[in-house]
Amino acid sequence: MEKSLPCLETLRQGAFSCMHVVKHRKQTGVRKVSVGLQPPQHGLEFSPLVNFYLGCFFFLFRQVRERLKKQVVEMKEKFPGFRPGLAILQVGNRDDSNLYINMKLKAAAEVMPKLLVLKCIASLNGDPAVHGFIVQLPLDTDKPINTEKITNAVAPEKDVDGLSSINAGKLSRGDLGDCFIPCTPKGCMELIRQTGIQVAGKRAVVVGRSKIVGAPMHDLLLWNHATVTTCHSKTSTLAEEVGKADILVVAAGKAEMVKGEWIKPGAIVIDCGINHVPDSTKASGKRVVGDVAYSTAKEKASYITPVPGGVGPMTVAMLMQSTVESAQRFLEKFQPGKWNIQYNQLTLKMPVPSDIEISQSCIPKPIDQVAREVGLLPDEVELYGQTKAKVHLSALKRLKNQPDGKYIVVTGITPTPLGEGKSTTTVGLVQALGAHLHQNVFACVRQPSQGPTFGIKGMSCSVFNLHLTGDIHAITAANNLVAAAVDARIFHELTQTDQALYNRLVPSVSGVRKFSDIQIRRLQKLGINKTDPTALTKEEVNLFVRLDIDPGTITWQRVLDTNDRFLRKITIGQSPTEKGFSRMAQFDITVSSEIMAVLALSDGLDDMKKRLGRMVVASSKRGEPVTTDDLGVTGALAVLMRDAVKPNLMQTLEGTPVFVHAGPFANIAHGNSSVLADKIALKLVGKEGFVVTEAGFGADIGMEKFFNIKCRYSGLRPHVVVLVATVRALKMHGGGPAVTAGVPLPKEYMEENLQLLERGCSNLNKQIQNARMFGVPVVVAVNAFKTDTKAELALVVQLAKEAGAFDAVECTHWAEGGKGAVALAQAVQRASQAPSNFRFLYNVELPVIDKIRLIAQQIYGASDIELLPEAQEKVTLYTKQGFGNLPICMAKTHLSLSHDPEQKGAPTGFILPIRDIRASVGAGFLYPLVGTMSTMPGLPTRPCFYDIDLDPVSGEVNGLF
Repeated sequence: MEKSLPCLETLRQGAFSCMHVVKHRKQTGVRKVSVGLQPPQHGLEFSPLVNFYLGCFFFLFRQVRERLKKQVVEMKEKFPGFRPGLAILQVGNRDDSNLYINMKLKAAAEVMPKLLVLKCIASLNGDPAVHGFIVQLPLDTDKPINTEKITNAVAPEKDVDGLSSINAGKLSRGDLGDCFIPCTPKGCMELIRQTGIQVAGKRAVVVGRSKIVGAPMHDLLLWNHATVTTCHSKTSTLAEEVGKADILVVAAGKAEMVKGEWIKPGAIVIDCGINHVPDSTKASGKRVVGDVAYSTAKEKASYITPVPGGVGPMTVAMLMQSTVESAQRFLEKFQPGKWNIQYNQLTLKMPVPSDIEISQSCIPKPIDQVAREVGLLPDEVELYGQTKAKVHLSALKRLKNQPDGKYIVVTGITPTPLGEGKSTTTVGLVQALGAHLHQNVFACVRQPSQGPTFGIKGMSCSVFNLHLTGDIHAITAANNLVAAAVDARIFHELTQTDQALYNRLVPSVSGVRKFSDIQIRRLQKLGINKTDPTALTKEEVNLFVRLDIDPGTITWQRVLDTNDRFLRKITIGQSPTEKGFSRMAQFDITVSSEIMAVLALSDGLDDMKKRLGRMVVASSKRGEPVTTDDLGVTGALAVLMRDAVKPNLMQTLEGTPVFVHAGPFANIAHGNSSVLADKIALKLVGKEGFVVTEAGFGADIGMEKFFNIKCRYSGLRPHVVVLVATVRALKMHGGGPAVTAGVPLPKEYMEENLQLLERGCSNLNKQIQNARMFGVPVVVAVNAFKTDTKAELALVVQLAKEAGAFDAVECTHWAEGGKGAVALAQAVQRASQAPSNFRFLYNVELPVIDKIRLIAQQIYGASDIELLPEAQEKVTLYTKQGFGNLPICMAKTHLSLSHDPEQKGAPTGFILPIRDIRASVGAGFLYPLVGTMSTMPGLPTRPCFYDIDLDPVSGEVNGLF
């Protein structure tokens, strides 16, 4: 017996209601079936005068079957892994429908051996693996269902049964080559042709007027030039009309309604009926008969189809033929692994307008169109308006056997206030690969913090830079829940006895006390293997209820996604209700929360939940780590983060897809977008496609962490590093003067100065060496400005190649979009074919100090490191607590390879001071502090919010640049 499946009952007006079906009458079910062709169990029967046709009948089935098998083999040879797919939706349990579908089930295996099970018509329409989709009619249910709406909901290009109004209309107009013809009439027509009769000019009678068989059979015969009469059960002269027919097709749905004596001698009779009549000689108590009285009709007809075994097998054959035809049309339009994507053409203007003007001048595609173009199914996409959507993690599960595409990371030289343009290069590169070179390509970028948008950056695109889909707000809520739980636990432990705490932590509900799942985990962690709350000893109760947090060790801070300097140091607990418990604390900006790093490094819901539970918030007075799981808050955090874990789908101005997901700090965290976004994108682009992601800050920080932390946890291996540099920034590294915001640039940056530029290329050289240290080819993108001279650009290209870059390319994407990065994209394509011998810089099993020293010496150019006393104590503590094998995430200035932001170029021989070391155990790394790190930005004298406004008429955001 088939497995029960849920299904839909209404479609366009709303979701189908789910009901249970196995083979119970008048229940609703979806059946998904792979269908093949087998010879029919029953053949045609002929009068003694035409026995010759019997062999022809079986030959016809073999011929159709072998032809289709050959076509499918050819498709699979041309496109390995491709198979035509058919889905069937059956509502109810009608005997005639069951017989028809059971024939398909029995026939499955030879042509299209693929079992497809989908829950709804929308999913089937959007599934590129389904090329044919039929709704088994009539719908057998005691609930009202609009059959017309259901059949019309099937995409016309997949409507292989030809029942939609579009296909029916084309058939009615005679557009036989541009539509799907219902399979039963199509099969009937094939049977008629095989008799050798010339249909043109013959008198044909169709008994029955249903949309499934009768009406389309009439049209099909008419457009094959027969003279057609349609009759039905109310036709008063039915016997007379039947007697005139050279060709008789009966589809009335009444057992043996047409009598043998009515039939014109020598007529061709096609019986489409499937009826059950009582028969005590059968084990089931019934037998199958057609609409024609077969025993008497066969004596007069020259050709007649039996029931069962006549029209049914040919209908199956035609369904297979239509499905194969649909698959062939699909391959003509959509090559497997190649997106059929609509790109937006940019209108280039000079001078280049502001970012917000450019953004508002382009009309983005509806985001559900973008989702369809890249191969996402409708039930994998959760729309947030017209321009953004969440993508469900089920997509990754569905695509798990799809090969990954090429993995590209964009990084840069050591940043300067002049900017290098990593983000614009990332977008320009994907637009060039997609819109101009027609490759499958995805960009994966971090979500920006809202704080700087109103502070100093005033970035473009309000949707991108403000709330997006609320991920940062979810992180804020989750983070602050942990902070509240920490202080509340300290407060309650200070003010209650062990027993009072225990009674409140494990309350009696209706006389029953029970541990929650997370409390059971805490007991197991404590070595208490008991599940009965009444069985704990006093000592065990004490261990269970007392986290005994040392307030001086609390590392968990509250967060807010707004720049607010006055929250950098605060006092909490000053209300009288807190009974004198107060302490110094602080607010950080939300993107610095460990939960943001957890989100970015998780590879699924389960992994995220485990990481959330491992986060260490403080130490106990015994020196043991206190986790969020100990606080009992893990499950609640997972609930708050359940939507945030889904990547956000957006698009570039030229219409290439982008995942915007997670935005961890690049100093105290690893500064990369999410693992999940990268993994889903790599599956979607396919083997020959590209995923381009960006690492924060320079190659010494963001790229190093991308390799040693993100790639270590994700298991992904990069193919190419794109290293972004500008002439102006390299001049600053060569000793150029400082720049001040709002003041014109010094002439050194506006005029040609090859000597200054060559000195600054020492930084470019070092960052190329840093990338090559990991065994990955490097392509340098020279982001050109209008003030750069040809000699300067040529010098950077030359020195980059001499330093070991695979290639170095001048880019003008800032002004020209994807067109200006085509040469870069072509270089990346070539580099992705080169050998990539990726390797990590260090083994995590090394002692903490050795891992820090390797990064300092190999990546930064330091001669050694110096651990200050507090850092040395943390090394000892974290090693004792079992965290010594975590990767290292260095937190240092991004403005220099050294710890001194004033040292430009490529300094060497310095001692790198390690002030402190902290642990992000849930995210999975230790982060040594090199100098002081600010985790809460402040507002400047004139924040950008002075210029930001909303147009109440158009609803557009003004003032972002």
